[in-house]
Amino acid sequence: MAKYDDLKFPYCQPETKYEKVLKIGQGTFGEVFKAKDKQNRNKLVAMKKVLMENEKEGFPITALREIKILQLLKHDNVVDLIEICRTTASPYNRYKSTFYLVFEFCEHDLAGLLSNANVKFKLAEIKKVMSQLLNGLFFIHSNKILHRDMKAANILITKHGVLKLADFGLARAFSHPKHGQANRYTNRVVTLWYRPPELLLGERNYGPAIDMWGAGPIMQGNTEQHQLQLISQLCGSIKPDVWPGVEKLDLYEKLELPKGQKRKVKERLEAYVKDKPALELLDKLLTLNPAKRLDSDTALNHDFFWVAPEPEDLTQMLSRHTTSMFEYLAPPRRRGQQPPPKPAPNNDHHFERIF
Repeated sequence: MAKYDDLKFPYCQPETKYEKVLKIGQGTFGEVFKAKDKQNRNKLVAMKKVLMENEKEGFPITALREIKILQLLKHDNVVDLIEICRTTASPYNRYKSTFYLVFEFCEHDLAGLLSNANVKFKLAEIKKVMSQLLNGLFFIHSNKILHRDMKAANILITKHGVLKLADFGLARAFSHPKHGQANRYTNRVVTLWYRPPELLLGERNYGPAIDMWGAGPIMQGNTEQHQLQLISQLCGSIKPDVWPGVEKLDLYEKLELPKGQKRKVKERLEAYVKDKPALELLDKLLTLNPAKRLDSDTALNHDFFWVAPEPEDLTQMLSRHTTSMFEYLAPPRRRGQQPPPKPAPNNDHHFERIF
């Protein structure tokens, strides 16, 4: 890790180039602000503060990884990193600057839109959201990048209806194991409600399938054990005959996995999802065995996108909402930072809202 006196950051703009307008995000990653370019008042950006408190020396490796990945991923459906800014070091600690990653500004995140009862998606608009989401995933996976934190709050949408994958703070490059050797990635990734069963069971040799699970519906567990229980109740018991090799995962014998559960994804979700192809797509995204789970390319070719109605641009619908909607700014009962609500048997509120 490089020391501050080894890094001159000649291309870093001063933070004073921008004027902060509003805080729009907060989490373990730090703070995110909406800001204006002082030279061009019509130009809005999002400034993500790089957490430095725990760094004894140097620039955080996680931030360096995020910057490197975002420099590689230039695509319509991936948020654009514009530049890096820093504050002037204080006279008491000449090496202690605060750094910001500066992104294009997107007016909404999907969690914020879903939390607003006045925002109503038509089926054709849902198809547009899903197709852009899958296009973004196809692009990053084709470039051998895993997002590892797929959730509605990390899916941004501009006022023109363009979807952008965001927050690559947990992202990493992946490779296909060679000569029988397994990858050993951390399984402590992905927000709990969106975490796939293989990570919950301790898998460390994983791939793009973990992001595909997060592209599907959410189940609102309170703990890893509870999350597996909810998954089993919806997707059926986790056992070797439906998922060969699952018994070899580290936590398979250590956690209590419900037995005798039948798969009832379509049965449970049909009250919320009226479109049959949509129901079939969601069913395939929630495949327990990651080797059989739909990948982004196959998902984009699913009948859901090729039968009427065709995907419809979101601009007209979003034009009726002039206020930005973010999960952080939503009422507390809807905010992801709050403790998860106690799940009811059919507590799948995101289905009810979007389908």
